[in-house]
Amino acid sequence: MEDAAILLSFDPRPPLLHHRLPTPSNIRHHQDRIPVGGESKGQSNRRMAFADLLEQVGSTGRFQILHVMLLCIPVLLMASHNLLQNFVAMVPPHYCSAHSNLSQSQLSPEEILLITVPLSEAGKPQRCQRYVVPQWHLLDMNGTSTSEENYDVFLQGCADGWSYNMTGMTSTIISEWHLVCDLRSLKQMGQTIYMGGVLVGAVIFGGLSDRYGRRILLMISNLLMAVSGTCAAFSPSFPLFCLFRFGCGMALSGLGLNTFSLIVEWIPTRVRTLTGTATGYCYTVGQLILAALAYFITDWRWLTLAVSLPFYIFFLISWWFHESSRWLALNNKPEQAVKTLKSVARFNKRPEEGEKIDVKMLQESMKKELSCSKRTYNALDLFRTPKMRMMILCLSATWLSTSFAYYGLAMDLQKFGVDIYLIQVIFGAVDIPAKVVITVCMSFIGRRPSQSGALIIAGVTILINLLVPNDKQTVRTCLAVLGKGCLAASFNCCYLYSGELFPTIIRQSGMGWVSMMARVGAMVAPIVQLTGDYIPWLPGLIYGGAPILSGIAAVFLPETLGTHLPDTIQDVEDRGSGKRSKCQASTKEAVILQDTEVDLLKQAV
Repeated sequence: MEDAAILLSFDPRPPLLHHRLPTPSNIRHHQDRIPVGGESKGQSNRRMAFADLLEQVGSTGRFQILHVMLLCIPVLLMASHNLLQNFVAMVPPHYCSAHSNLSQSQLSPEEILLITVPLSEAGKPQRCQRYVVPQWHLLDMNGTSTSEENYDVFLQGCADGWSYNMTGMTSTIISEWHLVCDLRSLKQMGQTIYMGGVLVGAVIFGGLSDRYGRRILLMISNLLMAVSGTCAAFSPSFPLFCLFRFGCGMALSGLGLNTFSLIVEWIPTRVRTLTGTATGYCYTVGQLILAALAYFITDWRWLTLAVSLPFYIFFLISWWFHESSRWLALNNKPEQAVKTLKSVARFNKRPEEGEKIDVKMLQESMKKELSCSKRTYNALDLFRTPKMRMMILCLSATWLSTSFAYYGLAMDLQKFGVDIYLIQVIFGAVDIPAKVVITVCMSFIGRRPSQSGALIIAGVTILINLLVPNDKQTVRTCLAVLGKGCLAASFNCCYLYSGELFPTIIRQSGMGWVSMMARVGAMVAPIVQLTGDYIPWLPGLIYGGAPILSGIAAVFLPETLGTHLPDTIQDVEDRGSGKRSKCQASTKEAVILQDTEVDLLKQAV
């Protein structure tokens, strides 16, 4: 996404996801707070909720504003690490170094290149072959050299290494460790290892954050990103570089998960849409920042260091963050939760209101959340019933192909033949209108056609690009930008649509499963690029075919526009059957349901 939402939901069990996506239980909870049948708001039977405690301590006060701002700043550099390989692994023009006996010759570099390296069919020096012996006769323009009949035209590999034409970056990992020719596949392997770290980090940090808290895991993630990034910048070998990049990938998952949790658990529902939108656009701006940093910092080590050192500062700042009071209350730490709420109240200059909060009041406000966690569900429940199986298979295909094609385009910018800094800016900027368009489409024509259409259009543009000649760079770039925008839009639709399809009791497991499928797609994408060494058009065919097939699969998903969110698996099975589900909204809930629908839609932006 590739936007912030792509990075903020990797956890197989996203913490307190039901706070992010309003559920029917939340709807009924809000109804408890609305006067019905002429009852007044101050009626004694009004139920206290945790949202009321947030309002009491200042839900949009100075603390929340500063808290969200400080949490969003690292998101700007998360995109830099995610797309860093576009620049640190840029492949410069290269050819075999000249024979060692030519080092003392009086020939110019152009003449040495002429007699040592054969030309390709395109008229450019071949990258991985040279003449066994120098072809001196090529210096004789008339072809009358005395050695003409004695030269040997047999070719060999680059026995004396490679020479690089460093026009963009002054140094990359490609030129540093000669990851070319027979070793060129290691470039893609490095990105696959990084994405593997993202997947492993989601599993590890997701579980740990539920057990030990968001704040401590956010601090560890910041420190891990800083240390791993610094070590990667000073890596003496490619294997160590991959190891430390794996650590960066793990840290990225921890940062995304815990940043999002701390944001949504400290702000009221009414501003989550605005806050979620701002966070998402921080990631988009981060893609533009990466292009600017790479333009001015042309050494890969210094560039890696530049996007890693700020995380030491973020680590120090994270000591100031308050642990989520929701998490503290749900993990049998009510005293600490009350203490934290009082601290926030003092920061918001509402100390008197904070002193009114006690453990009993907090526990009363969290009754609904505590009751929802009595029964445990797991990923196997996603496959127990027919409609759930069909739904999870279609969603898995949708998420996998979206991420697969997205990173297939975003991680190989050199193939378009356009200035890599310009194409990075364009690829980042296209996310902005893409999010707006998909939001409007979901609002007017529904989730299912929007999801399916975005994927099919993306796949078709990628396939059309295969038919465009390589010399038509402008056309090829425009098609690639359109395809990337459609895939970014598909990502936004994925998160909203999936959240509405999964029932409340297993929404955490469901979102975790499809997020894992997205990581698998991101890991496979670089490997598929290697098939282009044997069949040049095959990667494009796979990148374009996968979204089209998954777009067709999305047609079999149920539409959720204007419908309530299911609470149970049985609600999913009864959907579309005409049966009234247990969580069917009443007439009195209609207005609340409509408002919830609008809020859910806006969160996709």
